[in-house]
Amino acid sequence: MSKKITLSALLIFAFFLAGMAVNPAVSIIPKPVKMKMGSGSFLINDRTALLFIAGNEEAMNTARLFAGHLQMAGGPVLTALGVGKSYRTIAGIIFSIKRDGHIPAEGYELTVSKNNIIIEGASGAGLFYGMQTLVQLLPPEIYSSKALQPGNNWSVPCIAIKDHPRFPYRGMHLDVSRHFFPKEFILKYIDLIATFKMNTFHWHLTDDNGWRIEIKKYPKLMQTAAWRVDRENLPWLERPPQQADERANYGGYYSQDEIREVVEYAKKRYVTIIPEIEMPAHSVEVLAAYPQFSCTGGPFTVPPGNYWPNVDILCAGNDSTFTFMEDVLSEVISLFPSKYIHIGGDEADKSRWKECPKCQARIKAEGLKDEKELQSYFIKRIEKFLVSKDRKLIGWDEILEGGLPQEASVMSWRGLQGGIAAARQGHDVIMTPDSYCYFDHYQANPKTEPKAIGGYTTLKKVYSYEPIPGELTKEQSKYILGAQGNVWTEYIPTPEHAEYMAVPRMIALAEVTWTQKSLKNWTDFRTRLNSEFKRLDLFPVNYCKGSDKIEVSTYFDKNSQSMKCQFESEQPGIQIVYTLDGNDPTPASPVYNGPVDVNKNAYIKAGLVRDGKINELTERTFIYHKAIGKKIIYLECYSYRYTGGGEEALVDGLRGTVDFREGNWQGFLGNNLDVIIDLGSIQPVRTVFITFLQSNKSWIFFPDSVTFSLSSNGKKFHSINEQLNQDPKKTETNVIKQFSQIFPDTPARYVRVRAKNTGICPPWHEGKGEPCWLFADEIAVF
Repeated sequence: MSKKITLSALLIFAFFLAGMAVNPAVSIIPKPVKMKMGSGSFLINDRTALLFIAGNEEAMNTARLFAGHLQMAGGPVLTALGVGKSYRTIAGIIFSIKRDGHIPAEGYELTVSKNNIIIEGASGAGLFYGMQTLVQLLPPEIYSSKALQPGNNWSVPCIAIKDHPRFPYRGMHLDVSRHFFPKEFILKYIDLIATFKMNTFHWHLTDDNGWRIEIKKYPKLMQTAAWRVDRENLPWLERPPQQADERANYGGYYSQDEIREVVEYAKKRYVTIIPEIEMPAHSVEVLAAYPQFSCTGGPFTVPPGNYWPNVDILCAGNDSTFTFMEDVLSEVISLFPSKYIHIGGDEADKSRWKECPKCQARIKAEGLKDEKELQSYFIKRIEKFLVSKDRKLIGWDEILEGGLPQEASVMSWRGLQGGIAAARQGHDVIMTPDSYCYFDHYQANPKTEPKAIGGYTTLKKVYSYEPIPGELTKEQSKYILGAQGNVWTEYIPTPEHAEYMAVPRMIALAEVTWTQKSLKNWTDFRTRLNSEFKRLDLFPVNYCKGSDKIEVSTYFDKNSQSMKCQFESEQPGIQIVYTLDGNDPTPASPVYNGPVDVNKNAYIKAGLVRDGKINELTERTFIYHKAIGKKIIYLECYSYRYTGGGEEALVDGLRGTVDFREGNWQGFLGNNLDVIIDLGSIQPVRTVFITFLQSNKSWIFFPDSVTFSLSSNGKKFHSINEQLNQDPKKTETNVIKQFSQIFPDTPARYVRVRAKNTGICPPWHEGKGEPCWLFADEIAVF
């Protein structure tokens, strides 16, 4: 219980300085807006007063959280005490909320002097974030849960910090449907979210593979929908459905009391929990328990693994379906105080609706155009119910199909376009594109990493993400509320694996969403993250230490008029060695100290030197030709998801490998490739070639045709030659193919290359009818 004490009584809390260290190194993530170092430090010991303005429960809560943090780490036992409003001259650690508008929303000011530590927040959340920064200023042992030896120096360097977030929404998602995680891990996950000043936990509670929340009115959701047969010994994509004689015993659910406990725990850490209840698709586990809400009547079982295409869907023509969903949502709303309720809405295969008499009758009765508008009807009906309960609907970007209620918000996961479209329509948007924010992707060499769903999203790529698309105006950009990292768990069966996939990428995203854009710096972040690893070791967290892969890039140096090759690693301070002649580098090979000239063909190999060994080699073929470093004009756009390094990717000399994730391939989703290269002057052109990749499993196909042409003025093109692709589109492995054209020393300044994308996946493919990829790496001119 807190007590109010007088200023005179505080004098007994005398303290002694820990020393006079000048400008000590600090490591704070996310990076603050302003930070000024002082000299000296403040020592926290068992005589330090821990103070808050009397009567302010939020300040008291944060003070007690800090005291508990310190005590758990074996530090001094501090008591939180209430004081009057005049506190700046008081010795101790003071927590204060200032609502005068001086500090921006969720912002804080932290001042450490030799006499005291003052944390002032614009709100309880701001005060809490100031406390988290104070924790990061302490020795790493503050994150330990083991008692330390007496005499540990709990000193804080003198510093002045002013800080506030860039975005109001800073979130992390966790899928507990594919694999159920215990309540204790959920609490730890919330701790990680809060530690790095993120403020939202998106809890994906239901999906085809399991229902995870107690709904008292529908007990079969816990008895049937929460359980599936155990097929954990088989790959996710190869699990046969439950047989009649098998018992479903793999899964679980959270009781309503457990939900309340988690919500309260998060509330004290200023983390809002958004529950997700999937509809109308990704609901076959519901149909296993209540088949009457389907279009066919079943029977159904809970899928033990991959369920695609997920054709079984809640019946939109059955009023009892909406009664069920409203009953469920009523109980969900009673448990979660969040403004948003997430309803999923993604990947709704409408095959059943097309065949269902009730759904077709609904389309006719409501004057709807088609099944897309039926989905819109479904979403709008649920949205109306949520609004009646003073809540807002949020869903994945597919909810835009057929029209969306104005108050609804969108999570954009299929790239940027959904977010752009929603913002232009005036909807609030959370950006969570799969190529930057899906943390179930590989983050390092798949050969040495735990099993993942695919993809390749490195720590550096996450950090490079900019949530506001460049296509939006300043006014439209206001609808981008922030970004979220997603952890889908098809291939993540344990809490330890989930931690490994989320951390440290969630830390990178925390800085993306908190830190001002102008203050972001990858090299600086990576250095600070090294200090954070020491804290994570003590937490403890099973985190990934990043990729050992060397990134190879080239650029044309206009000053020296030569091509340069540069190497970069996610591992700061570790020596990089390389060769250009195809031989494997050894610890005695040339050490990379800066850009290297490459003005002829080269076979580049590079690696990190660890303990006298090179564990992972990066190899790249470099070809030197006339178009190297020349201006290239794109008549059709490549996808932001696979840029290959940007606009110079097709003329940088680097060849791609059969692994399309390695960064040199430039991808065109549904679009054709159509580019013009300006050689700078008229000169003989003898040969032009371009290389493409085919990877059926990743929806990447060779072009239908490639056309080469030349021009002297960039307007009128001649020597037009078209080559049709003669190779099969169906291949079991990844295949690289080169298309080339020989010209009889034809004078030209401009070279145009066009490649026709197949457009959509063929009928035999799992993605039939969906846009497919065209991947190119280099256009070489000789």
